[in-house]
Amino acid sequence: MIVLEHASVYYGAGSKRVAAVRDVSLRVAEGEAFGLVGESGSGKSTVLRAIAGLIPHAQGVVRLAGLDMGARRPTASRRMAQMVFQDPYGSLHPNQTVDQTLSMPIAIHKLGDADRRVPAALAEVGLGREHRFRYPHQLSGGQRQRVAIARALILQPRILLLDEPTSALDVSVQAEILNLLTRLRRELGLTMLMVSHDLAVIAHLCERIGVMSGGELLETTTADALAAGAVSHPYTQALLRSNQGFDASSITAA
Repeated sequence: MIVLEHASVYYGAGSKRVAAVRDVSLRVAEGEAFGLVGESGSGKSTVLRAIAGLIPHAQGVVRLAGLDMGARRPTASRRMAQMVFQDPYGSLHPNQTVDQTLSMPIAIHKLGDADRRVPAALAEVGLGREHRFRYPHQLSGGQRQRVAIARALILQPRILLLDEPTSALDVSVQAEILNLLTRLRRELGLTMLMVSHDLAVIAHLCERIGVMSGGELLETTTADALAAGAVSHPYTQALLRSNQGFDASSITAA
């Protein structure tokens, strides 16, 4: 469902040229949840944005559902892959109600029937009709992130790109959001690609995990191998040591 071949992203020019991502290739099967883990600045969020088409100068090949994605993507291709951002408050317009936030993509993509689609999207993420006309400041952090997920799902995408979707939430709310994503993946047949610096969060949702550092994909492993410490790259071993006590079950069902 997702193919990334030899992706590179550079910023600046000449002696000030910086490689944010260098020659990264990965594949994610349909229905799979794949995670990218690494410290801040490792390039994992840049990879996500390149796949989403938010970095037009990215080099390499991006293929979604067998279709090559160019710098300018048609509307149908943009609907296929939707993104959920890290900050559930910053990603929602503070002066727009939940109804306006969810109605906008419906209007942009000319889907129609907003009065049916908006309540259905809210119900899908566990929110009621009473949340429809509230503003972001009237919602909790977890409720705001549920709205952000509903906004991504309202276009009925096949791929969900998740940029640290729980890092701004406390641990109990993290569990709720991760369990919600697990259920949505199962019920909707979604393919997910999530980035995080938290091994427990990644292992809760993802079967396969790529480890990034310095803009490079160093190793691809599994959640079970990470939990068992069965990894080969020295950086991955150091990452595990820095997460001493890491246990995928540390984030439990809410």
